[in-house]
Amino acid sequence: MSEQGALAGKVVLVAGATRGAGRAMAVELGRAGATVYATGRTTREHVSEVGRTTETIEETGELITAAGGEAVVVPTDHLEPDQVRDLVERIDRDHGRLDVLVNDIWGGEHLVEFGEGTRMWEYDLAKGLRMLELGVKSHLVTSHFALPLLVRDRGGLLVEVTDGTADFNTRYRENLYYDLTKNAPIRMAFGLGEELKDVGCTAVSLTPGFLRSEQMLDFFGVTEENWREGVKQMPSFAIAESPVYIGRAVTALAADPDVARWNGQSLSTGQLARVYGFTDTDGTRPDAWGYIKEVELGGKAADDSAYR
Repeated sequence: MSEQGALAGKVVLVAGATRGAGRAMAVELGRAGATVYATGRTTREHVSEVGRTTETIEETGELITAAGGEAVVVPTDHLEPDQVRDLVERIDRDHGRLDVLVNDIWGGEHLVEFGEGTRMWEYDLAKGLRMLELGVKSHLVTSHFALPLLVRDRGGLLVEVTDGTADFNTRYRENLYYDLTKNAPIRMAFGLGEELKDVGCTAVSLTPGFLRSEQMLDFFGVTEENWREGVKQMPSFAIAESPVYIGRAVTALAADPDVARWNGQSLSTGQLARVYGFTDTDGTRPDAWGYIKEVELGGKAADDSAYR
């Protein structure tokens, strides 16, 4: 079966699909033939606390449709149990099944502080706790309601999206709240993998590398077409990958009949590209975590071309 039809008949929920990795995963899963329920908080009528008005969940739905997929857009705050319950009940009424759950809920970049005051006791407590709500509690709420539908049939897949691999995240990440927030999905995938394996389902965590999200492109003042201009400001931006890369990664996982081999594991886009053979939009296979670990932090003399 062609890649475009590899997920025909599958029902997918991408929780947190407004922009960045979530949007790209929703679009690529739709391109492969899945019916994609795409959720998010920012709509054309309502702007979430992220504060960005340039991306909406309706636009994500339009991109899925343009890619040839079937989109069902459901504005949802995944910290509100009643909203998540209603969402899952709708999927159940519509299809009676859920084949893939992608937990990509976050939207907490505006809460992350660097430099002075990053020690836990000096950090703004409200910001720190909000990070944990957005990146941990929201995932737990969503899984609580969605997993009973996912496990109805064997072969279901849960993907916990995070920042960093289990290996890389043995290093301290930015500040305590961020460190906890981004390590929790790795542990959730491990724990849920233990609980899901006996019912024939799989849980993994998945991280992009240096993601060229809309927000990151804006930060560097570049576009996807001229993104390499950003390397002048930060040399490590040279290893950056487009959001499509993680979209192709999650699609490859969802289409793999032997996906259970990954159960409980922490995976990265670069790792899966080598296994499944997909590339980023420029035809390369960026290994950002290898580059960061060995070149940026390890002092190895190499340029980004050695990690593509």
